[in-house]
Amino acid sequence: MQIDEGRLSPSTDELLDALGHAVIATDTQGTVLYWNDAAEHLYGWPAADAVGRDITEVTVPEVSRQAADEIMMALREGRAWSGGFPVRHRNGQVLHALVTDSGVYRDGELVAIVGASLNLGDAVRHLMERSSDAAVLVDEQHVVSYASPAVGSLFGWRVDEVVGAVLADQIHPADHRAFAELLVPDPSRTERIGEVRVRTDDTWTWVEVAVTDLYTQPGPQGAVCNIRRSERLARLEERERIVDAVHSEVLQDLFVAALDLDRALTHASPSSAARIEAARDAVGRALETLREVVKP
Repeated sequence: MQIDEGRLSPSTDELLDALGHAVIATDTQGTVLYWNDAAEHLYGWPAADAVGRDITEVTVPEVSRQAADEIMMALREGRAWSGGFPVRHRNGQVLHALVTDSGVYRDGELVAIVGASLNLGDAVRHLMERSSDAAVLVDEQHVVSYASPAVGSLFGWRVDEVVGAVLADQIHPADHRAFAELLVPDPSRTERIGEVRVRTDDTWTWVEVAVTDLYTQPGPQGAVCNIRRSERLARLEERERIVDAVHSEVLQDLFVAALDLDRALTHASPSSAARIEAARDAVGRALETLREVVKP
């Protein structure tokens, strides 16, 4: 039996679709020439609608235009570009994507561009969901685009209520400035760590927040926030609670002792009055010292 090798050879479309990445090709002016099935899924545009359009109409949100220009400049200089990049779905939603753009050259001249991209949330979601920390992905406006299930088990937040909202809504108002400073991109620091209070049901809980920038390139920014309960501050809070409780109890005991001594003094004989007055003075001094040294 003779096998038709041509019939068994995969087509270019089949090879590219097997990658599972959104693959898009454009000319040097940005007009879409090729758009595979995975691109339809990621961006929401059918190939029939996307091909022939300018790439900025179908994938690049306004906040990414500057970065897109910088990518094009790199490609014209013969350099490929890889990194995180915010992209836009047809419904207007901005997604974080991992993108690799490469130039197609003919006789040393750039004639087309091929880009492969995948949803960053999908790529790292399994890692975030396995983490015991609460992992939250925010854009440059600090709006949450992804929150791991741990936000519910640690803080009682509902994922569907957190996603699409500003993360600062969950931060104590007094800590807004400190939290905003953590989110300021800083190329010199791969991770920025701070402690703030977050909303947990009807109270506030101290947490440690570790912020990592998604993008190292100039342009639009995003960040991953890993949030865990701060054991150090939790211990301090517990210590303060105990001190407050002991302080209150000791004050109450000393006050009762002072009253008992006052009553005893009214019935004391002259021989014991001096000792009771001395004891009463000592209790009074202890009360004043406790009030000054360990204030509630």
